[in-house]
Amino acid sequence: MSFEIIHKPTFTNQLLAIPKERVIQILEKIEVLQDDPKPHGNLKKKLHGYKGDIYRLRSGDFRIIYTYGDGWVALLGVDARKDVYKDNNKDKLIDEGAGVDVTPFSKLDDLLTPERATSPSPKPSQADNLLPVELTEDLLDRLLIPKACFPTLLACLTLDDLLEADIPGAVRDRLFDCITAPNFDQVLSQPSFVTGSPDELLRFKEGDLLGFLLKLNPEQEKFVTWAVKATGPTLLKGSPGTGKSTVALYRTREILKQLQANGIRQPRILFTTYTNALVAFSEQLLQQLLGKEAQFVEVKTADALMYSLVCYSTGQPNIGAAKDLLKLIQQAIPKVISTLEGNVLQQQAQRLILQRLQPEYLVEELTEVIDARGIETLEDYQATPRTGRCIPLNKTQRQAIWALRHHFNELLVSQEIETWAQMRNRSLALLQSTPEPLIYDAVIIDEAQDLSPTTLRFLIQLCRELNRLFITADANQSIYGSSFRWGEVHESLKFVGRTGLLKINHRTTQEVGEAAYSYLQEGTLDEDKSERFYIHTGPPPAVRAVADRGSEGNLLAQFCRTAAHEFRLGLGACAILVPSEKAGKNITGQLNYLGIEAQFMTSKDLDLNSKGVKVLPLKAAKGLEFPIVAIAGFLESPYPTIPKGTAPEAVTEVLNRERRTLYVAMTRAMRALLVLVPKHKPSPLLQVFDPHLWNLGNP
Repeated sequence: MSFEIIHKPTFTNQLLAIPKERVIQILEKIEVLQDDPKPHGNLKKKLHGYKGDIYRLRSGDFRIIYTYGDGWVALLGVDARKDVYKDNNKDKLIDEGAGVDVTPFSKLDDLLTPERATSPSPKPSQADNLLPVELTEDLLDRLLIPKACFPTLLACLTLDDLLEADIPGAVRDRLFDCITAPNFDQVLSQPSFVTGSPDELLRFKEGDLLGFLLKLNPEQEKFVTWAVKATGPTLLKGSPGTGKSTVALYRTREILKQLQANGIRQPRILFTTYTNALVAFSEQLLQQLLGKEAQFVEVKTADALMYSLVCYSTGQPNIGAAKDLLKLIQQAIPKVISTLEGNVLQQQAQRLILQRLQPEYLVEELTEVIDARGIETLEDYQATPRTGRCIPLNKTQRQAIWALRHHFNELLVSQEIETWAQMRNRSLALLQSTPEPLIYDAVIIDEAQDLSPTTLRFLIQLCRELNRLFITADANQSIYGSSFRWGEVHESLKFVGRTGLLKINHRTTQEVGEAAYSYLQEGTLDEDKSERFYIHTGPPPAVRAVADRGSEGNLLAQFCRTAAHEFRLGLGACAILVPSEKAGKNITGQLNYLGIEAQFMTSKDLDLNSKGVKVLPLKAAKGLEFPIVAIAGFLESPYPTIPKGTAPEAVTEVLNRERRTLYVAMTRAMRALLVLVPKHKPSPLLQVFDPHLWNLGNP
């Protein structure tokens, strides 16, 4: 039996530091593991002191660290034996006993105790903090470090210098793996990559191979090809961090291969994702996954496609700003009330509902319920289930809102503006009336839960064959609450027998995932009673109360610095998610004042490669992930802002929607999460956290 060889990033990082002649010997030993990884005498032995089943295979002065399972061997590291690294023998790695000493750093639990939350934690002395190995040009060359990083790295003398250096995170990881002894229990939780033949490792060592493909777990692997030859579309569901988007990328590759095998040499495939921030991210992953074949895949948001079609056909649309729409709805209400139809009781009911509902709610009803669903008649509106809307509306009340829509649309025309929902409807109509529309051989729709039915109909129209339509979704990540049933969108969207569910969370720790899920419960749109599984564990997420901007800034600065140290990451791994631009800019200023480089950015100017802490609006973080996350900025104004006089049911609806927004924000955290709430008069959304799942500090 031949075992499949896979590896962790730490293994390939350490392999780079080994001289080529020694690497060839190591690769020969890996072939031994491929045939039989079981322990045997002194050559292959199990290592004690680890939680996982970890083994070592001797190869001269080096040890190959690995684990294995049913049909596979995972390479974890390649360690030098004790005292191999000497100043006069720089061909070798360092002493295996050297490692990052984190004892000088404050533990997160200690940092977050109330009595310590106001004073910065002391940094370790330089003597205790020196790098275990001097960084030299020779070492950096062997590690394939980009030359542009050399000046910064050669100036690093301490662990703090390396942690705070302005270098890519992958470069920092590689250096730590090669100059310190990894904790192989932690290495086990790293993503796995497909090694291929040992020759591929040699190519990587020599700089001829840029990287390796991610190894999917069996659950994910199943859905790459599952129902790929079915007669209809396929839906893949899963909670945050289960890898829906990763499967969608691999599904793209599988569909591409099948199309080419069927004689379509240059297929056109559309991969859509919800936000602009995810477009560049998905393009980079597809480039790595497909190489030159990536030219056959177009990555765009659905709105970008619809907007460009309207621009091409009728000129650039003039989309009304939110404040302008609110003004027009307020102007339309008196006109509607003066022309109400029906008997006295019916007129009274219609007048009361228009006066009771806030303008914001009415705009949402017109755009996110009526126009987003493409409803064209009062009868259809009266028969439409308004999933996700908490205020019930009877037929008479809906008649008033339908009349409001008529006057509102007249005002929009007079101002020569339109809503996004109207633009999307126009785009769909243009596509349906075009004699030879742009058609794709396959369409992959990632994160479909926040797309409107009109948008989904548009994307379905673009797909040549419905069995090449692949959709991922999670209703509980819908931050706009415009929930719908698939059958309402299109008669072909019937997923009976073609709905998959991912259950294993690869992003967040169990502690973060379960705490976030417990927080969500009141805002759940799609109740999921299935068991959840996690790969990672870590500290429980924390909630702390702050009284003013100063204490908020101090605690955020300490949290980012301490968490980055403990997880061996740079500050670029930290994100602070905020409810408003004003709050974000205030926090950014506070952090920079305290010596923590930070940058506020929106989804339009998002730069994930920028150094320092990223400060983002809550909704802009959707689809992203960060090792370290803090949610803050609630001191500025009430959250959420709800106009006075809003109906109780409408308040409930807004709170549920914002609860889902916070849930999405919480699940961006991969390793550490902190939520800061106002000490005085916190929002109802920031008051209830399960003490069994959240670190609430000392009373």
